[in-house]
Amino acid sequence: MSPVDPYGSADPRGWDRPDGPALPWPDHDIEPGPWTRGPAVAPDLHADPRTRPPADPGRAYPGYDDRDRARPFREPAGPGDPAYGGRPAAVNGRNGRHGPAGDDPEYPTAQLEPVRDDAPPMSEYPTTQLEPIRDESAPAASQPPSGRRQPGRRRAGGPSAPQASSSRAGRNLPAAIAVGVALGALILVPLFLYPPAFLLVVAGAVAIGSWETARAARRADAHPPLVPLIAGAVLTVGLAWFAGPDALTLGLAVTVLGSVVWRLGDGPAGFRRDVTAATLIAVYVPFLGGFAALLAAVPDDGPLRVLATLVAVVLSDTGGYAAGANFGKHPMAPTISPKKSWEGLAGSVGAAAFGSAVLLWLLFDVPLWWGALFGVAVSAAAVLGDLAESMVKRDLGVKDMSNLLPGHGGLMDRLDSILFAAPTAYLLLAVLVPVAG
Repeated sequence: MSPVDPYGSADPRGWDRPDGPALPWPDHDIEPGPWTRGPAVAPDLHADPRTRPPADPGRAYPGYDDRDRARPFREPAGPGDPAYGGRPAAVNGRNGRHGPAGDDPEYPTAQLEPVRDDAPPMSEYPTTQLEPIRDESAPAASQPPSGRRQPGRRRAGGPSAPQASSSRAGRNLPAAIAVGVALGALILVPLFLYPPAFLLVVAGAVAIGSWETARAARRADAHPPLVPLIAGAVLTVGLAWFAGPDALTLGLAVTVLGSVVWRLGDGPAGFRRDVTAATLIAVYVPFLGGFAALLAAVPDDGPLRVLATLVAVVLSDTGGYAAGANFGKHPMAPTISPKKSWEGLAGSVGAAAFGSAVLLWLLFDVPLWWGALFGVAVSAAAVLGDLAESMVKRDLGVKDMSNLLPGHGGLMDRLDSILFAAPTAYLLLAVLVPVAG
């Protein structure tokens, strides 16, 4: 740009002369912006730079002429702008202005109008006034109004939600009682009416127990063979019934050997783990369960011995539950069974001792002190059996062995106490009540 020299002639110089060079772009593209200095100039006056009138000498000062009136005035954009001390753009060597906003023809975009923020205010967005989305899966009547919930209502599934059919142990108490009565009838009716049928009950129980335990062992990536285990369980109980204690040991050996031979056909992968699991199951279920067959096979008073053992176990479980639910405050084995307490153990031992003392005195004419000792031993064995199965289930990560019995879980969850109590009762009764004949 060639400003008017106030110290010299007022004649225009540069491209303001009639014979001066033409602009590289037409001046009619320059539109006055809202921040231009001075009044806006009509576009038709800038159609030809040769017809532009000379600048007013009275308003002229160095570095300013009428062409600057059409240049938009830009407000500082922020801290990064050169007006705020930021890094300036390149200096235009022609007129000394910063950046490409000078009059140098090498920067044709210098006179573009600045971009304005035309975003509408927030009041023009209708979605800001929409109501919050509610859960439409529930009926409208069940949805409380916004804000605090209505008095008298409780959150679903909270601690105060009613548990109509659950006991303190987390079981369905009516179903558990019904199943318990049915199991008792299934044992006692064939035991006193037709003892050989009781053998089928014991064989079926140990077979189902072996299946449940082997199935739960798969949680530990162990796969004991089911066929030799179930067949060996039935064989072990039958040998104990017909041939006595020596045959019971023989049945255990046959079951373990059959499991080993059967497992050889599946290859060496995991052989040791599977054989170990099969051995433990054979000892835990068929071998210990075979003592129930030994008790029932005793001549003359075999059913009474089974009855005395079952009563002691039932009294132990009932006394422990009642004492633990009402007075239990000191956990006995929190890492194995958190619900068992020392108060519950005292209730188990006390109830079994008192009931067994009276029952053995009535059935076998055993002194009360010896009957109480029998009850204490059987109760202790039943509690140990319950803890042993709880430890196995905790190690395997299962709550119940199966869902076969409503309110009880699996059959093994009912046999755990009896499996440890049967050998103890068999040995003690063999001493306290000599075998007839």
